[in-house]
Amino acid sequence: MLLVPAAAAQSPAQQIPALPKADAVRINEFYRLAARIQDQIWPRWSATPAPLLLLTAEMEFLTHHPAPPSDFKKVGDDWYARARHFPPDLQATFPAFGPPAVIVIGEPQNTSSKTSTPWLFTVMHEHFHQLQYGQPGYYQAVKGLGLDQGDQTGMWVLNYPFPYKKPEVVRAFTALRDLLLRAIAENDQGKFQKLAAQYVLARKRFFAELSPDDAKYLNFQVWQEGIARYTQIRVAESAVEYQPTAEYNGLADFEPFAAYASTAREETLAELKRVDITKSQREVVYSFGATEGFLLDRLHPTWTERYFAQPFRMDALFED
Repeated sequence: MLLVPAAAAQSPAQQIPALPKADAVRINEFYRLAARIQDQIWPRWSATPAPLLLLTAEMEFLTHHPAPPSDFKKVGDDWYARARHFPPDLQATFPAFGPPAVIVIGEPQNTSSKTSTPWLFTVMHEHFHQLQYGQPGYYQAVKGLGLDQGDQTGMWVLNYPFPYKKPEVVRAFTALRDLLLRAIAENDQGKFQKLAAQYVLARKRFFAELSPDDAKYLNFQVWQEGIARYTQIRVAESAVEYQPTAEYNGLADFEPFAAYASTAREETLAELKRVDITKSQREVVYSFGATEGFLLDRLHPTWTERYFAQPFRMDALFED
């Protein structure tokens, strides 16, 4: 049954707008899909709390949070609302109200997702961040990287001065990217193994030529954001046979999951192929890290069982 939070019972001047029905449909579908799919992709993912804050033009609607802040008013069963604080185009996950981390996301039309199905898999991407952030000692380990240079806001994660435009870094990364794409495109198993071995050695050389802090930062970003994109695609591919609810099928912008899944991987590979690190800068880690995940699927099919054992170090997964 679809549960749509109603407007809170207040005076007309204080009336809280109700959560739009289409938003309620999408959010309910996210929790339904996650329950069916998540443990197929990552062990024990279902044990991760998944609070979500939906941003509309005027309001913020919070659900699945263990302790909603006092400025939120109860508007339904496990639904709370307040006037909007965050920008309506945000797509992020962070401990907005202290732990646990919250998915903070705008409506599809206000975000880069644009429509419901890409939005739904973006929410799964953000839910994977909740799994990452929920690992014991995660925040202390991030602090222990020593990369914040005194920044207490967390913005260093986006603004770290990695040498994206340094000519030797650009040349080396471009060659590494091209080798990765060649390896992942090779269907002959013998040729694939040789290309993959070349890639592992080239990757090791590339990171060794970076400064220690630059290497730590890039490894961290690929581990975190690249594998979140990888997970987003894996979830979509695992949901091909999933049957959405009638309410979700009835959305005006409905797109079958199979249609989205059929192009998601190739679009990420095409994104990596055309990427210019001098322009994309940090954004390169999404397609690059996801493609490394695809490579690891073929090299070491059980790599996800070891992913959390050495956080922020993708290189450890290539050392076998």
